[in-house]
Amino acid sequence: LLEDGIHLTYLPFIIKALIFTLKEYPIFNASYDTEKQELILKHFYHIGIATDTERGLMVPVVKNADAKSILELSKEIKEVTGRAKENRVELQELRGGTFTITNYGSVGGLFATPIINYPEIAILGLGRIVERPIVKSGEIHVAHVLPVSLSFDHRFIDGAGGSRFLNTLGELLEDPEVLFLKG
Repeated sequence: LLEDGIHLTYLPFIIKALIFTLKEYPIFNASYDTEKQELILKHFYHIGIATDTERGLMVPVVKNADAKSILELSKEIKEVTGRAKENRVELQELRGGTFTITNYGSVGGLFATPIINYPEIAILGLGRIVERPIVKSGEIHVAHVLPVSLSFDHRFIDGAGGSRFLNTLGELLEDPEVLFLKG
């Protein structure tokens, strides 16, 4: 628990790593206009946070996430998801997302296949962080492991592109110092 009652979780760090990854692979930060039949690349980062509420799934959006610090992201995530859970979220807070994160790990899930939040063309799923044995430099270590999944529109992105996206995201999450140096 930090200043102003902010409870720091992994999610703001994941969002920061995600934004760097989206900048490297901009096609993932896009939408498809079915009327005009055109792909629209976004040059801003409005991250939807899929939120489990009594009324069903809602996706409030953290706007301009790239311009926010880890603490600002943490505070805004808590505020917008809190309003969604309390049924006080405003309609404009549910619109304009460019990429969505769904955290099924928060309810104990490890893996899932997230459904793309239309008109976006990709979504990142986060499983529950668990301790697992890993082999590093020929030795077994215990590490925190975050299972992730990525769903994307295959009309625009193929499996190789999705794998590259996840590899970059993974590298940033495995070495947070790099993330801070880039920030």
